[in-house]
Amino acid sequence: MVLPKNVVIVEDEVITQRYLQNILSHYQITVSACFDNAKDTLANIKNLPCDLLLVDINIKGSMDGIQLAEEILRMVTLPIVFISAHNDDNTLEEVLEVAPYGFIAKPFSSKDVFVMLQVAYNRYLTQLNPVAEQKKELLEIVINETYCYSKKTMELMRNGKSVKLNHKQKIFLSVLAAYPNKAVGYDFLISKIWGSGEVSDSALRTLVYSLRKLLPDLPVVSRSKVGYMLSIQ
Repeated sequence: MVLPKNVVIVEDEVITQRYLQNILSHYQITVSACFDNAKDTLANIKNLPCDLLLVDINIKGSMDGIQLAEEILRMVTLPIVFISAHNDDNTLEEVLEVAPYGFIAKPFSSKDVFVMLQVAYNRYLTQLNPVAEQKKELLEIVINETYCYSKKTMELMRNGKSVKLNHKQKIFLSVLAAYPNKAVGYDFLISKIWGSGEVSDSALRTLVYSLRKLLPDLPVVSRSKVGYMLSIQ
């Protein structure tokens, strides 16, 4: 799953605006602009780089966030995720009729925003090009909110930045990534990493130790007398 590169925020609370900006910055997402009303948003939205909008339902001016979303969608095709302290059934039904991509209830955490952005943006991409996105998703693994892994390039990303691994560490991770949430046996791992030559179990333990020392928060789990597993959320 991928994240949008550029996001526009429509939110009339300055503290919430800044909180969202900090969250998006953490995930290497550019905030193209922040607005607190519908008029300014409509005047500028066509001229801004924008992959997704975060829109609060209650904003300044005569037009609320839902009405704003309806106007925006008449102008451009973009995924919109609503934000509100009101998450009753009527509100949810109303917003999802306008833009069925996502909803974030206040108060929210960094993880709430991260997960909803992934879900909303990938739902949008799938609707645009379902076959291509399904193939892409098979090649990319979101391990958790910190890590993702590309099967195609054998590249591990931490908070959006590539992690430098040695050759054996790359092979080890690629094997685990092929079987997410499943324990991969010691012998199988050794054969994939070192080939047919004789290698002791201690060599594998040393390799795992080096990876854990480099990335202590990477969820590589030991399964006693079985092997190792990459735990995916």
